[in-house]
Amino acid sequence: MTGRNQTIVSEFLLLGLPIESEHQNLFYVLFLAMYITTVLGNLLILVLICPDPHLHTPMYLFLSNLSFSDLCFSSVTMPKLLKNMQSQDPSIPYAGCLTQMYFFLFFGDLESFLLVAMAYDRYVAICFPLHYTAIMGPRLCLSLLVLSWVLTTFHAMLHTLLMASLHFCEDNVIAHFFCDMSALLKLSCSDTRVNELVIFITGGLILVIPFLLIITSYARIVSSTLKVPSARGIRKAFSTCGSHLTVVSLFYGTVIGLYLCPSANNSTVKETVMAMMYTVVTPMLNPFIYSLRNRDMKGALRRVFWRKKTPFAL
Repeated sequence: MTGRNQTIVSEFLLLGLPIESEHQNLFYVLFLAMYITTVLGNLLILVLICPDPHLHTPMYLFLSNLSFSDLCFSSVTMPKLLKNMQSQDPSIPYAGCLTQMYFFLFFGDLESFLLVAMAYDRYVAICFPLHYTAIMGPRLCLSLLVLSWVLTTFHAMLHTLLMASLHFCEDNVIAHFFCDMSALLKLSCSDTRVNELVIFITGGLILVIPFLLIITSYARIVSSTLKVPSARGIRKAFSTCGSHLTVVSLFYGTVIGLYLCPSANNSTVKETVMAMMYTVVTPMLNPFIYSLRNRDMKGALRRVFWRKKTPFAL
């Protein structure tokens, strides 16, 4: 590279959401409520699972990690978005932008792997109930978690280092509400073909394969349930699988559509809306879909309230 191509951008400007000024406050309240719901819902799950020995099972181990991931994933982008909606200074330092991108990728990837682990756990529990304890032992569960954290660290670091090697010249306006990888690539005045190739290859490993594994797991669950005709069992299986697959499809569908199958017809507004679906909506829905509706979590909630009331009863 020549001297003129060296990075001269010290900060980026986040264009934010394409919202008209008269609707700005309304959307601010809406997004603030969604973020608070996400934080409280995921914190509640962590508070219920950690101290309760009844919930120290593989499923709730994965759920607690998913809640932590969702909490952090949403917190990577939402506080900055909310601040920018009430501020006249939408700037973010160059180092801060790369940091945000790293943690965005890290917690997004972690969610992808955890969803696979949870789908496999449900598959074993429903299709092999007599062997569940033997298959989903502590060693396998710990191995799945460690593998998830290690792979996400490597993947996020890889893309962050590749992005840091690029050069940004005059244009520093990011047409997004956070430091999105694809938006940053559009601003670079360097050759981005290596970055795009790595996105395509690793995207298949991080997104497509996990998505197919999840679909396969739930397909086997439905197939296994239908082999033993029971109106109640079938209704419960379809209810559970349907709600889970809705969130999974929302998360993977938007991410795959944005990063692996980008369309030339995609407008900035469309891309922003799609990004909002997996960065804001999915982390908010996960606590209700995966945890707060089920019997064990309701029982844990009752035990927490009972412990609080017991001292006064004595």
